[in-house]
Formats: sequence, structure tokens, C-alpha cells
Amino acid sequence: MSYSKWMGSQKSDNNHAATDANKNQEQERPITSSLRETTDSIRKLLGDNDDFNTHEFHVFGQFQAMMYYFTDMTDHTIINNTILKPLKYGPRHIDVENIPISQLKDTLINDTLYHSEGYAESSLSIITDSILRGQTVIAIEGLPEAFIFDTRKISHRSIEQPATEQVIRGSREGFIESLSTNISLLRYRMQTTDFRVKSMEIGARTKSKVAICFMEGVTNPGIVEEVKKRLSAIEIDAILDSGYLEQFIEDNHWSPFPQIQYTERPDKVVANILEGRVAILVDGSPLALIVPTVFSQFYQTAEDYTERFLLMSGIRLSRLVALVFSLVFPSLYVAIISFNPELIPTEFAVAVAGGRAGVPFPAVVEVLVIEISMEVLREATIRLPQQVGGALSIVGVLVIGQAAVAAGFASPITVVIIALTTIGSFATPAYNAALALRILRFPLIILAGTFGLYGVMVGLILVTNHLLSLRSFGVPYLSPFVPGNFQGMRDLLTRAPLWKMRNRPSFLYTLDQSRLGDTKKDQVNHASEDIISPVQPDGEKGQ
Repeated sequence: MSYSKWMGSQKSDNNHAATDANKNQEQERPITSSLRETTDSIRKLLGDNDDFNTHEFHVFGQFQAMMYYFTDMTDHTIINNTILKPLKYGPRHIDVENIPISQLKDTLINDTLYHSEGYAESSLSIITDSILRGQTVIAIEGLPEAFIFDTRKISHRSIEQPATEQVIRGSREGFIESLSTNISLLRYRMQTTDFRVKSMEIGARTKSKVAICFMEGVTNPGIVEEVKKRLSAIEIDAILDSGYLEQFIEDNHWSPFPQIQYTERPDKVVANILEGRVAILVDGSPLALIVPTVFSQFYQTAEDYTERFLLMSGIRLSRLVALVFSLVFPSLYVAIISFNPELIPTEFAVAVAGGRAGVPFPAVVEVLVIEISMEVLREATIRLPQQVGGALSIVGVLVIGQAAVAAGFASPITVVIIALTTIGSFATPAYNAALALRILRFPLIILAGTFGLYGVMVGLILVTNHLLSLRSFGVPYLSPFVPGNFQGMRDLLTRAPLWKMRNRPSFLYTLDQSRLGDTKKDQVNHASEDIISPVQPDGEKGQ
């Protein structure tokens, strides 16, 4: 870059910085009692927008006033019926023609307006921020304060079944993009005075509203303070989704494993809050974040607790087997085929050798090519329209797999191994955890192709060591397995009966540990032989 161009860019940057400084200085000052100055200041800060509307009228027919709002973000019925109409006509029980300007503010708020959420504000920055959120502002000549009313109305989709988390037995409601609606879904399920919601704004440009939800008297205050501290430290232009926050507040930014759980299900959020965790919701995002998070949460589902424990324990074990398959199955296959074929039974070894007779590549190259092809096909299926995505996934797998075997690029046993691995990754409930295991398969395959079973064991030791080092908001990632806790292990590999899981997770250090009553035996022991006695036809009790 030449010196003149560099100087020009520096001058441009300085001009932008000076403009931003002047704009910030303008926002910090309060408004005056002059209606014209207030209007000019608001228009200067908001800029030239076709959807910004100003409406001039007279309060009680004598005080000049101006209304400011964005047309597409406000409810015009509320503006006309609860704000404009009473301001123009005034209350019947008060002589509005002789009201002095000093009493106008109290008369408007206490006796005139029908809106329950109206208040007065003098700060210009708060006034402009309120207009940008969809609220209506009214300034009156002679008053150094403006009136702000909540008239926001933004179209959003209805409450539907979560798309990313299929429900078998449980609630069919899922979060939407509206923060107020999402909080109402939580309050509907937790009608207790201990439920707390703390709000803050994050994002210099978007000023996105973030809600921190927890249970007072249950959640450890240290966790709540740590969440507030990490969120308050974020300085960014925009927060468009809860995933932005996740990347800022997680403990280890270089780990492939997720340290924060997200969900679309309100019942799942409520269950975690009752255990002592904290939920984070963002206005505009249908996904709530749950902290702290341990690894066992990623292979558990809400159906594990709504069905009987014997059945769901077996299903959870099968889910764990699928999870292990999705990580180590291809690398074990490569290690055994390349370095330790003696471990394969003779009959099976003959079949494998016959299938690989025409394949010109080593096993590690063959598995890597098929794995990469499967990942590309999976990504293409996700990005395609829903109407053709399902057909392409089935036809693509059948055609490509059969063609690869027929052309001699892959053996049938390799296609079967990759298919089982892919099915195992689909059985993992959490998408971000399944994605981490999919990524880790590739270094394990390379280690297996280089060092055999020794490489697989070294890779698994490194992964385990990494898991042991992870923490989520101070909680060890492999809790309650490491450090060990017998009570917590009742809900680890299998699920104990609900009446056996008396306490909340010990690693959360909750203020109230017990979640069952003292008479739990009477709650579950209902076996009796005298509930119904046989009755004779004549009405007498049988012997």
C-alpha cells in the first residue's frame, strides 16, 4: 500500500472514530423541554429510515406533543386505543383545560393513560434504544422527560414440536425465537416463587436481551455469579444466536467436546434447573444453553425419565454401545486388518481376504476415502431441500456403495463397517457430541493405520486424558464417574428408579440436596391384598 493510500485510510478511520465519539456523546445527554430539539436529536441518532414514523398531536387539545415509533414493529391497535385516544380526550373526572404543566406528568401516568407499562425517561440513549426495540415514545412541549410505552408486536412462528429433538413420550412444545414466550413456557412448568429470571443486554449494535434462569434456594450462588461474570465480559457487535454466547463462555475453547448443552425443549430446561443448573436464553434464538454440563448429559434423553427404568436402562446401554462404535469401530477394523489379522477367526478371515482381493488401496486409505465420502454425503443431505434430501441420502448410499464395491475401490466388509459407524453416530441424541466423535474418528484411523492396535490405544488414552482435564464452570466433565460418587452413578450408565435418586447431583453443590420427601417408601409401596374384596350376588361379603 502506498503512503498516500495509507494516510487516506488513517484519515477515514479517524473520521469514523470521531463520528462514533460524537454520536455516543450525543446519546449520553438528557433531553430538554423543547419538543423541536428532542425531535431533531432523535432523528439525528436514528438516521433516515422510511419505516420510522412521527405523529404530531395535542394532549388534551392544548399541549403540543410528538409520537415516535417504527411502523413495522408496533401494535397500532394499542397505540390508537390505549395511548392516543385517552391523551387527546383526557379523563372525565378531571378538568383538563386548567391543568398546569407542572402537574401534567402525574396526571398522564396516574389518571389518563390506559397502558400498564408506561413510564417517564429523560435519557436520550434509553429513549432511542426503546424506539429501536419496538416501543413507542411520546415527548410533550414543556416537559424535560418523554413517556415510553411497550407496544412491540413482531410476528413469529407458533409453538411447535422441536425439530432437532424428537419426542416419543413427553411435551410436544418447543422454544421459539421470542424470549418472552420462552420464559412463559418455563414459568408455566415452574409455578414457584423460587424461580428467578435475570436479564442483561449483550451486543454493542444489536443490544440482544439475554435471560439467566435459575432456582433460588437450589442453585449454587457461585455458579450464578460465574455465569453473570462471563456474560458481562463479552464485548461484541452482535449476538444473533445462543451459539455466540457458548463460544465465549465455555472453559476450553480448543476442545472438540461441547462443554455447554443446548436444547429446544422447555421440559428439559426445567428438569436441569430443578437439578441446580443455570439456563441461558437469548432473544431471537430457539435454543437454550444449560450450564454446567457433564459428558453423561449428551447421551441421555427426556424419555429416559418418563418411561419405566428397566426398559430405559437397556435402551441407554444400547445408546452407549452405539456411541463407542461411532468412535472406535473403523480404527479397530484398520488396525486388525493391517497389523493383526491373526485376531480374526479363520473362516471370517477368508471371507475378508476374498472381499479385499481386488482392492488396490491399503485398508487405512480405503476407510478414509469411504468415511470422507460419507461425511460429504451427509452434509449434502442436510443442505438440500427437505423434499429431496431423504431420497438422495438413501439412493446415494445404495448407489455409491454398490458402485464402489463393484469397481473394486472398496470391499463389502468396509462398507458394512462404515455403515454401522454412521448408524451409531445417528443414535447419539446430542448433535454437537456426535460431531465431536465423528471428527475424532479420523485421527484414530490414521493412528491405527500407522501403529496398529498400539496407535488405537494411545489415541484412546489421549482422548480419555483430555476428557479428564475438561471442566464446565468448575465442574469435572466426567462427573459423577470421576470423581466417583455412588449416588450419582445411579443415573450414569443405567437409570435407577426415581424413588432411589433421592438427592440432586452432588457435583453441583446445590443449597437444597434432597428432591424427595421423607415418606418415599409410602409413595411407592402400594402392594396390598385387601383393596378389593369379593362380593356375593346378594350383596354380602364373600368368605
